[in-house]
Amino acid sequence: MEKKHVARRGLLLGSLALMVSGCASTTGWQVGSMFSSTPRISSRYRRRRVPYDGSEPPGTIVVNTYERYLYLVEGGGEALRYGVAVGEEGLTLKGRATIGRKAEWPSWMPTASMIRRKPHLAQYAGGVSGGPHNPLGAAALYLYRGGQDTLFRLHGTNEPWLIGQAVSNGCIRLTNEDIVDLYSRAPVGTPVLVI
Repeated sequence: MEKKHVARRGLLLGSLALMVSGCASTTGWQVGSMFSSTPRISSRYRRRRVPYDGSEPPGTIVVNTYERYLYLVEGGGEALRYGVAVGEEGLTLKGRATIGRKAEWPSWMPTASMIRRKPHLAQYAGGVSGGPHNPLGAAALYLYRGGQDTLFRLHGTNEPWLIGQAVSNGCIRLTNEDIVDLYSRAPVGTPVLVI
C-alpha cells in the first residue's frame, strides 16, 4: 500500500470532506467554503510568532483551552502560536502529557464514550481509514501519560471555520496547514501542557 504523505493537494481535498466526528463538531454536518485555499478563520487565530513569558522550557507545547491557542515554546522569550478548536466544556484533557505517537493521514475510530454521547457515531464503530475524508485531518499527535494513550489528540480538521470555538469531543484541532507545521516541529517525546 502506498504511503499517504501530507501534501497541499491532500489538504485541499481534505476541505471537501465532511466531519463525521472524532474529536468532531457538535454543530452537525457543515460544508462551508469548500474550494477556498485559505481557511475561513479569523486573522487572530492564524499562526504567528509571539512573545512568550511562561515558565515552560523551549520545545514544550502549551494549549490554553480558554484562549483557544496552542503555543510551541521557543527560546528567547518567543513561541509559535496556533489557533485551535477545543473540546466542549468538561471534555478536554487537562494537565501534562507527552506526544507518544505521530501519524500522517491517521485512521479514526470513535470511542465508546463518544458513541454514548452521540449515538449516530455508531455507524463508524469499525473505523474510518486515513485520508482527506477523515475527521482527524492531515496529521495527528497522540497524547500519552505514563506510557498509555489518553485517547486525546492534537490533530487537523476539515472544518477550519470552527477554529477558535469549543466544539469537539475533547481533542485539540488545528487547521490542516497548522497541524502539518506542528507535526514537523514536534517529535515523539515532546512535552505537552493543557491548561
